[in-house]
Formats: sequence, C-alpha cells, structure tokens
Amino acid sequence: MDKEKKKQIIKMCVAVVVFAIILLLVAIVMIRYQVEGDKNMPFNLSKIILISTAEGTETEGDKKWNFTVYQNNDVYLYFDKNEEYWGEEKNIESVKIENIQISTAPTKGEVKVYMPNSVDGRLYSYDEEYLVNGSLEYKGAAESNSRTLEIGSNGGSALIRFSNTGLGEYSSDSDEEIVHDGSLLNKIEVGLDEIKFAVSFDLVIAVDNCSYRANITLDMPSGDIISEGTCSLEKTDMSDVVFLRE
Repeated sequence: MDKEKKKQIIKMCVAVVVFAIILLLVAIVMIRYQVEGDKNMPFNLSKIILISTAEGTETEGDKKWNFTVYQNNDVYLYFDKNEEYWGEEKNIESVKIENIQISTAPTKGEVKVYMPNSVDGRLYSYDEEYLVNGSLEYKGAAESNSRTLEIGSNGGSALIRFSNTGLGEYSSDSDEEIVHDGSLLNKIEVGLDEIKFAVSFDLVIAVDNCSYRANITLDMPSGDIISEGTCSLEKTDMSDVVFLRE
C-alpha cells in the first residue's frame, strides 16, 4: 500500500472518530436537557402553595344547619423574572394549565376543577360555568387579577382549585356554630384515607415568540385536615419540575 493511500485511510479514520465524538457530545447534551430542562428561561416558577381545607354550602332542609360538604385544594402558582437570564427582555404573554389529569382518584367523592369566580364575593363558586374543562389560561396583563384570569406580564400568580365534591350532606339542630374547615369531614364520617388523591397537569409559560412546558404532580390534600382544619404546603424546590422549550 503506497503512502498516499495510507494517508487517506488515516484521514478517514480520524474523520469517523471526530464525527462519532460529536454525535456523542450532542447526545449527552440532549439527554442532559431532557433531564434538567431549560436553564435559561426569562421567567421561573418560583413557588407553589397548596392550601387544603373543607367547607359546607347551604342547602334546603328542615334543620338549623343544612350543608353539602366539599373538600377543597387551592393551588397558587408564582412566577418571577429570572435574574440570571441572558437575552433580550421578554414579557409573559400567557400561562396555561393544560392536560389536567386525576392520576389517582379518591375512594370517596368526585374531583372537579374550578377557576376563580369572576364576580365580587367568594373567590370560588361551584357554578358549572366556572368548571375547568381540560385547560385554563391566564393572559398577560399589567398586573395579576385572578377574577379576570390575568397574570402580570413581568411576573405574578395564577390560581386553580381542585375540589372533591359529593362527599356527603350534613344536617343538624344541635350545633351552636359550624366551623367551615376539615373538621366538617368528621361530621359526615369521612376519613382522610378516603379523600386522598393525586393530580397532574402541564404548565405552559408563553413569552415573546416561544413557550416552555413542564409537568407537575401534586398529592392532595396537603395534610391531616380533619384534625388540623386547614393545612398548607409551600414548595420552593423546583428541581423536579423540568421545563422544556417548545
């Protein structure tokens, strides 16, 4: 074999090796991206607060107290500017809660999802017009306003309620007063294990010309609401929430 052919073979081998290394590096970067997510987002999901309790809504009856009991789980999602973001300044166009799933259903009751009430008074209403069917969108605005489904374009919050309905009715003449919290579940003889469930949903942050999606799972209620009345959970460690650019 002459020297020229040897050189060509060596060059080809070197090219193949270099190409293989490049492919390997690209694969490593892609796998790391899928695991860790986008680390240069203009806005971050900074905090999730879950507040769990129960309440009764008045119904007709011949007793002093007549209630339908609901077990409520209110989710607050907070978004802040990423101070380490490098790139042109962007604004939030919308935040969407999509692909809502009850991944583990409670053994008692039926979970329904509600958006905030659009009129003055109670923050949430159990009217059918406020049911969330699959997705909920908050539009970017000057500031956050849950009743108009708006979120601050420079950062703000979005709300949604997961309510376990159909747990039971309570009627009584003997109670001097009723406390609207998790203790109501004792009155209708519902146990904590019967109302535990889990939800998952996709959270999509849309900014100028691009969007980022992550899946979130939450266990509900957030604690022993039967003995404590109201429980809350604050999540600030988002290492398990992976946002990928769409």
